[in-house]
Amino acid sequence: MLDNRHIAQGYEIPTERYSDQPYVVKTDDGAWLCTITTGGGIEGASGQHIIATRSADQGRTWSAPVDVEPADGPEASYAVPLKARGGRIYLFYNHNSDDRRWVIADDPPYKDGKCYRVDSQGCFVFKYSDDHGLTWSSKRYNVPVRAMAIDRENPYGGAIRYFWNVGKPIIHGGSAYVSLHKVGGLGHGFFTRSEGVLLRSENIMTEPDPEKIVWETLPEGDAGLRAPSGGGPIAEEHSYVVLSDGAFYSVYRTIDGHPAFAYSRDAGRSWTQPAYKRYDNGRLMKHPRAANFAWKCENGKYLYWFHNHGGNWYEDRNPVWLCGGVESDTEEGSVIRWSQPEIAIYDDDSYVRMSYPDLIEEDGQYFLLETQKDKARVHRLDPALLEGMWRQLDQGGALTASNCIVEWKARDASDNHVIMPPLAAFNTRDAQRPDYGARDMRSGFTLEFWLELQDLAAGQALLDARAPGGQGWAVETSASGSVEIILNDGRCESRWNYDPGALTVGKAQHVVVVVDGGPKIISFIVDGIFCDGGAQRQFGWGRFNPAMRHVNSAHKNAIIAPGSGVGRAHFPAAADAQRIDISPAIRLLRVYDRYLRTAEAIGNFRAGLA
Repeated sequence: MLDNRHIAQGYEIPTERYSDQPYVVKTDDGAWLCTITTGGGIEGASGQHIIATRSADQGRTWSAPVDVEPADGPEASYAVPLKARGGRIYLFYNHNSDDRRWVIADDPPYKDGKCYRVDSQGCFVFKYSDDHGLTWSSKRYNVPVRAMAIDRENPYGGAIRYFWNVGKPIIHGGSAYVSLHKVGGLGHGFFTRSEGVLLRSENIMTEPDPEKIVWETLPEGDAGLRAPSGGGPIAEEHSYVVLSDGAFYSVYRTIDGHPAFAYSRDAGRSWTQPAYKRYDNGRLMKHPRAANFAWKCENGKYLYWFHNHGGNWYEDRNPVWLCGGVESDTEEGSVIRWSQPEIAIYDDDSYVRMSYPDLIEEDGQYFLLETQKDKARVHRLDPALLEGMWRQLDQGGALTASNCIVEWKARDASDNHVIMPPLAAFNTRDAQRPDYGARDMRSGFTLEFWLELQDLAAGQALLDARAPGGQGWAVETSASGSVEIILNDGRCESRWNYDPGALTVGKAQHVVVVVDGGPKIISFIVDGIFCDGGAQRQFGWGRFNPAMRHVNSAHKNAIIAPGSGVGRAHFPAAADAQRIDISPAIRLLRVYDRYLRTAEAIGNFRAGLA
């Protein structure tokens, strides 16, 4: 079955073998202009260069790419576009202008103390186009960047600079601000220290002569935006937005398991003390060493891309999660409040990493661009996903009724079970395939219940819809002081529990268990809070076995409904009835035959124990 969130549902953008940073500006002739770093090898290989391509149909099709920089020249990488007044488009990027073949690095890990990756040093340059990206200036122009301590303390004493950029420029007060990530080393290290600066031009938006464009490096002083106090040496891939009162907001990655952020209320000249990013409820957000971007939408609200786990390295950028943001006024000025997360894009292969995104709005629609370093794609977002995240922040509560197949409320002590229809299979046999292999139905289900426990003993059966042999599903208390779901199809079993210590004795608590058969992810939302593992573990959400066929107890095998081709699984009528045994600790139960979004789960919590 199709799932709009699946990465393959996006429209592919033409590139070579490697693709990175597919960023778009809308040109004055109505097209989307996308610039991409690409090449015939892997990231950082010789031949890495920049191309541009145009789309006139919202990313469905693209023109033949044109070279902004050729593949047979020095490495040209990590381009970010800026559209000035009059329609001119500037493109800023790294250029290995001296054609350097190696830089000093530590041994180990680099043999003989030489790193042969040279795409993140050289000169920061720009070219421009006056015909909507069809052709580009033959000359490139250097952007002067003020040296700081991180430059002078690198192995070359600043004579050679390490840097790159992934953040798109922002515009404020007639000036343009281009992000740059300065890179340094600890000793002879390479990419072991980083911080962020802004390059401000007060006249690039209106000055036609590129030789007369002026630049200054911000913030003032000898250091850029760093990790919060006590954090590690990495602070990079800064993303910026301008708030309604003119404040700048920056979010960026660290190696501390959390994204960092800061505000500037003087147009980038100084910043608030960096801190780790939090949800509106005060809980810390979690994110690895990966790009995390914030965008301001045309409606004045915000979207945030991240990966929702506490890793400290480059791995696990799948799935992509989004949060919604809205502004609030404080004594210091406007700030952004952030919703809890929703899954936006995923790949079936958990090792695939999608990143370096862009957001485009057109005709009331929202489009995400991303790359997994091989293919770049465009994805249209479901507006209901975004509206749900923004609606979280207005504190309203609405009960979700659609696809609720069971609603049970305890009446007396003898009322301890309910009958339910079977749930759709996660996968079925595909009779249209020559090998009669599996068809992924990408179905799911959700359990919602209110419970009140008298003790935290492990192994208490709260809900049980299993056959005597274990086939089906069940919910139990776990040894970690939380609730665990068990899924079993008679061939394999998967389990996942939520944040340790989240259960409370003698208190009514709301638990939502989302079994999402698209990305094969189980997540818990407890008392309106998405469980992300807290300080105890890297992941709050977990994956179930993609080979699991179903979680129905009353049959052994799914069959294909006659005449349906490869449609939904059908179960014989005699086997339709399935019993859920319910603990006295459960006060209300709802079962949905689809995954609920986080926003829907929160709405159900706010609706209360009706």
